[in-house]
Amino acid sequence: MGSETSTAPVAGCADLTEDFGFSLMVVAHAYRTVVSSVLAAMPQGARGFQTLAAVVEGDGPNQLALAGYLRIDRTVMTYLLDDLVAAGLVERTLDPSDRRRRKIVATGHGIDTLRHLQRQVREAEDALLSAIDENEREAFRALLGRIARSALNVEPGAQPCDADADICDSAAMAGGAKPGRPSS
Repeated sequence: MGSETSTAPVAGCADLTEDFGFSLMVVAHAYRTVVSSVLAAMPQGARGFQTLAAVVEGDGPNQLALAGYLRIDRTVMTYLLDDLVAAGLVERTLDPSDRRRRKIVATGHGIDTLRHLQRQVREAEDALLSAIDENEREAFRALLGRIARSALNVEPGAQPCDADADICDSAAMAGGAKPGRPSS
């Protein structure tokens, strides 16, 4: 089991590490800090990484489906995908079932880039989670994934892939692809 460390609160402040919201905020901030250097060369950083992961692990979702799933404004998603296309990581291709639509698919370079970055992100995550042992890390990741899948239902009207269920089956996305959670 990992060793626990006590925190010395700032003078006059209480130790809030037992508070769920505070602890979640601290861990999220630390995560952004340790992962940002790993993803520095990725177009749009963590947002680009998660988008690429959703594309690679998904089944050719369209732009609107990706925006809904990743909770990114659809106009922002346009620019994000433009950056990923310019970097040679993804392509917009015609959907064979409806030529009016475009599917977002990863290039070979995009897949290779994602796998490389996933290894680096996993190492950064392991460093962040060094206060707990390897088995606890896996349990934490599994529990966090369960909470995240459940939390997707908290925001009615913003369900993943509602934009086009034929292109991006929400059950497959929830059970298979895990944007933002790198594979080992």
